[in-house]
Amino acid sequence: MKNLDHFDISILQILQKDNMTPQRDIGESIGLSAAAVQRRIKRMRETGIIKADVSVVDIEKLTHSITVFVEVFLESEKIELIDYAKSVFTSTPEVQQCYYVTGESDFILIIVVPSMKDYERLSRQIFYSNPNIKHFKTSVAMDITKSGLEIPLSSLSQLG
Repeated sequence: MKNLDHFDISILQILQKDNMTPQRDIGESIGLSAAAVQRRIKRMRETGIIKADVSVVDIEKLTHSITVFVEVFLESEKIELIDYAKSVFTSTPEVQQCYYVTGESDFILIIVVPSMKDYERLSRQIFYSNPNIKHFKTSVAMDITKSGLEIPLSSLSQLG
């Protein structure tokens, strides 16, 4: 697991729950000094294991929004056309997540928009205007039952 030991995994478990946890508190809970925790976190940031330190915003508390799941089916699977679709999707702020997948569809997107009118505008912009998109299927979330970014690491800690 990319040279991670049980201390690194323990640090990651804590930071995924609250990345504002003081390094002193992390160290006390796992048996390391604050300086050792700081060095490990720095190394994991430099190597890209920790991609970003962000605040997760609860959109439902800010504004009314709609979460849309879209399966995208391409006409052609030429690599340059796939790369073009990837670049369009990744550069569109409303596309929160983009997965290039196996199976019947080619992409699965998670999109957040203020209204269905906004989704219609966006679908014209990124789907209908692209001649390589054969068709797309949309599902609208009725409720967000679970949404998280935490990667389960408990089984990895038993490997080391």
